[in-house]
Amino acid sequence: MEAREPAGALTEAGVPPAPGEPRASPVLVPIRALGPGQRERINQHLRALDEHDRYLRFGYMANDEQITRYTDGLNFERDEIFGIYNRKLELIAMAHLAFSVTPECHSCAEFGVSVSKNARGRGYGSRLFDRAVMHARNEGVELMFIHALSENTTMLRIAQNAGATVEREGSESQAHLRLPPATLDSRMSEIVEAQFAELDFKLKTQAKHFRDLLASLQTLRAGWAPGQGKPGR
Repeated sequence: MEAREPAGALTEAGVPPAPGEPRASPVLVPIRALGPGQRERINQHLRALDEHDRYLRFGYMANDEQITRYTDGLNFERDEIFGIYNRKLELIAMAHLAFSVTPECHSCAEFGVSVSKNARGRGYGSRLFDRAVMHARNEGVELMFIHALSENTTMLRIAQNAGATVEREGSESQAHLRLPPATLDSRMSEIVEAQFAELDFKLKTQAKHFRDLLASLQTLRAGWAPGQGKPGR
């Protein structure tokens, strides 16, 4: 087993930001907490992953049936699921923060993430990780785990950049990140980010309805023959 030291990103003061503290970012990405009503969108997002991405996400080559069992088994009351939507209200990235149910590790949680291929390179995985860490910290979690295949260098790099220690053992790796107690700043930051995400989702929903209405009207107009006059006459 090879232990690697954490390699966190530095703040302007030259010290790593505490896990769960807001990081300097030019753009605030709206990350929404998902509920049972989004189960089908989660299923569609995961089933759209190709074989290699499914292998990296689940640690095995999950088929559609196994993915459906996973999404059907999500416990939204116990765990926290976060997602990022595009303007079409398609789920393009999601994270699962699973809280431990074992008494000996009651203050632990595990993190898993997936990002659609066409949404990569935008830092969504890191943003989802930061959002999950913030929530876990505010919920009293002291230790967060990330189980990943050793070839999943992107996920392991995200964990290391946050200050996690990564231990590699053959084809599998485990990262663990100790979280500090919640502060007023971490709690207020989560409230602000949650409200921003809900507003963003509402605006995207309204915009999509408007675009759908325009598309319907354009389709209707395209079907009118010259000289027929207005519809209904």
